[in-house]
Amino acid sequence: MAFPALFHFPRYSFVRIPFLSGILRPMANLTIDPGLKLKCPRIALGFLTARVATRETPPGLLEELKVRETEILHLPEPRALLESPKILATRAGYKALGKDPARYRGSAEALLRRIVSGKGFPQINAVVDIINLISVESRLPIGLYDLDHVKGDIVFRAGRAGETYKGIGKYDLNLEGLPVFSDEEGPHGSPTSDSERTMVTSATQSIAAILVSFGGAEGLESSCQRMSSHLQKYAEGQNIQFQIRW
Repeated sequence: MAFPALFHFPRYSFVRIPFLSGILRPMANLTIDPGLKLKCPRIALGFLTARVATRETPPGLLEELKVRETEILHLPEPRALLESPKILATRAGYKALGKDPARYRGSAEALLRRIVSGKGFPQINAVVDIINLISVESRLPIGLYDLDHVKGDIVFRAGRAGETYKGIGKYDLNLEGLPVFSDEEGPHGSPTSDSERTMVTSATQSIAAILVSFGGAEGLESSCQRMSSHLQKYAEGQNIQFQIRW
């Protein structure tokens, strides 16, 4: 089903899902730092906000995850997915920023490697699992944030010397040179691993999901639409809207 764009401007487009009542006003503005844009000129973001019910993953979504895993594992060469154009564009973006993509992988590549190795999707909750599904399908990293813990506007920029945060379930990340999302309190997410400060938990009611493409805006709108549909179907998504920024 196609959704009409309500507004179009030179550097972004905005879409509101028309069959949901009301409108969730974005709790944060998202911009791309000119310095990052200079090094990664094709960078584009899909910025989606929604109200959700963060609950246990329902059977229908579990089945979709299993189907996608099976499709990947039954490909003639599953590991060829790791060399797909969007994965390669993410690696090139990291290299342009001075970060080793073999050490700091985009989350979509990390998920694909996990599935190809036979470990399957991690099962967290309905919202996180939807994001992981769309990330694998789109081959794009997706940052997922609890908007109640995001302070002010968000800037997508390169990490600075000395910046760090504790990644979800991980050690402290060295953010220097890594593409990061930063609010008034500093970095809180990246295409590699998001921070514990803004992570989605069982108490989360409002989310932002940001798709990161280092290869241009193509496919971002359709991925946002698919994410919107799944949030509505499996996580009681309401007041869903998204912007494409480049």
